[in-house]
Amino acid sequence: MKNISRRGFGKAALATGITIMVSGKAAAQRRYDVVVIGGGFGGATAAKYLRKFEPKLSVALIEQNRVFHTCPFSNLVIGGLRPLNAIAHNYLALSKRWGIDVIHQRAGRLNPSARTVRLADGPEIGFEKAIVSPGVDFDFQAIEGYGRPAMRTMPHAWKAGPQTRELRDQLREMEDGGLVIIAPPMDPFRCPPGPYERASMIAHYLKTRKPRSKILILDPKTTFSKEALFKQAWERLYPGMIEHLNAADDGRVVRVDPDRLEVETAFGARYRGAVVNIIPPQFAGVIAGNAGLANEDGWCPVNPVTFESRMARDIHIIGDAAIAGAMPKSGFSANSQGKIAALNVAAALTGRDPVAGSFANTCYSILAPDYGISVAKVYRTTDDGIVGVEGSGGLSPMDADAGFRAAEAHYAQGWYEAVTADMFT
Repeated sequence: MKNISRRGFGKAALATGITIMVSGKAAAQRRYDVVVIGGGFGGATAAKYLRKFEPKLSVALIEQNRVFHTCPFSNLVIGGLRPLNAIAHNYLALSKRWGIDVIHQRAGRLNPSARTVRLADGPEIGFEKAIVSPGVDFDFQAIEGYGRPAMRTMPHAWKAGPQTRELRDQLREMEDGGLVIIAPPMDPFRCPPGPYERASMIAHYLKTRKPRSKILILDPKTTFSKEALFKQAWERLYPGMIEHLNAADDGRVVRVDPDRLEVETAFGARYRGAVVNIIPPQFAGVIAGNAGLANEDGWCPVNPVTFESRMARDIHIIGDAAIAGAMPKSGFSANSQGKIAALNVAAALTGRDPVAGSFANTCYSILAPDYGISVAKVYRTTDDGIVGVEGSGGLSPMDADAGFRAAEAHYAQGWYEAVTADMFT
């Protein structure tokens, strides 16, 4: 491990009380023990826990955005239950409290063999090890007509922030009686229950403000996460408002016309919406693919113990981009993986043996202000990879009463506050 003195730099940053922003010139002169790329649920957690596990490590976090908007609870913003700033978080505590160099630039090119990452403005930063948490990018070739320009009229809102606001505002501007079309992607994708929570939150908004409106879900899959629980809730809360067409019902969208807000399915059915939410198929963030870390399916194979890439040494990949066995692509999964990856990266840099971790995932979905459902599971690392622990977790019961559903909605808020505090404080 190569230790670099950073005491004076750290004191100056603490005195100013601002996120450490390393200039291009300074960055070009630095080589860190660990560089973390991406400041979401996986990357922010990993950066913090690297310093928590081994305070002597020099750690840089490269994240182009100064404010991170969480995808969890973004559907509540769309549904009018929370303002956008309620899901906004900054990186001040990671720099001030934990001494992490937070570099607010885009990571341009990762070179695993040279162990460098080039920033968007040109300079390179060196590292002994890297933890890459790039999230997802979108396959704009999968649906004819849905390129980047189409996002202005048909926002996906699958990366929270400006697109969340755009979709919310379109719903506000829509006339009562309009049709909202939601087109989820094929598996795998970020947050499997997310499109159906979104449909629920939009239905809540419409029920209370534009009750003559309808929602049509055009789904390319035959089934989806927590399906029975969602459909039970839709019948109870929003009868006649939500129609769901799956693959057997010609639910796969193959073509869109952004100007006419029209979609076409595989067998030629056409639907025109007042608001159209297309969620494209996904793959690992492009920086991972460009660095040769993804397989032919677009996702990143990793060692299930250390999360080290199977394509390159000293590069560890976590979160949505990683192939993590039975674990779903969720914020809580990424948070859990970030801790184990940090533990094992710190161990490798200090001469300790790797540790096979246990993981947890809990996914709450809020379907109305007082109606929540969940799925939970514990995972462990075996010779077969990361697998679910038999008998752990499970789904919310189908026969739960109103009090139980209200309690789960309350627990969801507690979960959100806890996990974001774990990441950013």
